[in-house]
Amino acid sequence: MSVKISVIIPVFNREKYIARCLRSLLNQSIDRKDYELIVINDGSKDKSQQILEFFKDTFKEEIKIIKNEKNIGLPASLNLGIKASRGKYVVRVDSDDYVNRHFLLTLYLMIDLNSKYSAVACDYYLVDNREKVLGQVNCDEQPIGCGIIFEINHIKNIGFYNEKYLINEEKELRERFEKKYSIKRLAIPLYRYRRHTDNMTNQNEN
Repeated sequence: MSVKISVIIPVFNREKYIARCLRSLLNQSIDRKDYELIVINDGSKDKSQQILEFFKDTFKEEIKIIKNEKNIGLPASLNLGIKASRGKYVVRVDSDDYVNRHFLLTLYLMIDLNSKYSAVACDYYLVDNREKVLGQVNCDEQPIGCGIIFEINHIKNIGFYNEKYLINEEKELRERFEKKYSIKRLAIPLYRYRRHTDNMTNQNEN
């Protein structure tokens, strides 16, 4: 059975944050049958896998776990998730972030009701480790790799993520994507981008 949206969640040593991420995605206003969560555990050494299995035991239908026996890097893990997707649309959420309750429904309606839209990105709140909002960010001015809903066939058409780019993989994908398609901005902060000492801005891990 197909779904409307596939949410791709890469995980590498995120035992502190992954439960918060999954709770926000399981508490969406869109019907659960309309989306799936595909989590790629990229060789985590902490308790991330145990936490994922706990959620999987409770939400058997909604969550699919792909476990890499060794770390293969963020772009390769994202590609595994996309290739396992059943949705017409795909959106990436990083495992240390979380989202608004209407995140999926709003992005879905924006792209599905606008036939000329190839992708839609939402603004985001920058938050600290205690989830205090530090500010609202314009996703056009400071783009991130998450909070963008793509038509999955467009991602396939441009050749997925380039697995050679272990950093800035989202910038490289976006450059290729925008040569053929456009990304529309939704000026509503539906995504929560967490700033902490060991996230992607500081370390080149997923």
